[in-house]
Amino acid sequence: MTPLFSTAYFPPIAYVAALMQHTDVLIEIQETYPKQTYRNRMNIMTAGGIRTLTVPVVRRNHSRTEEVLIDHKERWNTIHLRTLTAAYSASPYFMYYKDDLEALLMQPHERLVDLNLAALAWLLKQLKITCHATFTEDYLPATGDPADYRSTFSPKVPYPVDSFKPYYQVFSDRLPFLPNLSILDLLFNLGPEAQDYLRGLARSA
Repeated sequence: MTPLFSTAYFPPIAYVAALMQHTDVLIEIQETYPKQTYRNRMNIMTAGGIRTLTVPVVRRNHSRTEEVLIDHKERWNTIHLRTLTAAYSASPYFMYYKDDLEALLMQPHERLVDLNLAALAWLLKQLKITCHATFTEDYLPATGDPADYRSTFSPKVPYPVDSFKPYYQVFSDRLPFLPNLSILDLLFNLGPEAQDYLRGLARSA
């Protein structure tokens, strides 16, 4: 089967390491939208430890993921950009990516899946990863196929920490290494070396 991933908002590092092993993937959008997942949130490192940034959404009961809208009553994108700047302005590469990131976050996306796809396309470009992602047109039931990654990456199921080689993080002088944060943490801290880190992680998985 074509590798199948859930949609994700600036997904965790392990998600991208799995994705980069494939040239074509499907992004599931026909499922009933589940709450409290990486579909609308990312984890970053701040001076106070892990901080979760969540995109507020509007959904009805039993909404499919493709139907979930972003709630623009809140200035979530401004809050996210301000928080990312405070957390990563001292990282080696944040300023290099800041303008593009701001432009992406300020785009008026209505659907969560469109925001996430735009974010993924931008990430793959920065990481120089060739992978073509398209949306599912029908729901595909789980079969246990190893190419089905939809439930692999979850805030409720920590990814094995032994898989992650520590790298420099902004607050390393006061906090222990935090593995599998949003891919933005890796990008801002390692820049062009992020792809090599991902390849190493993929080999060890």
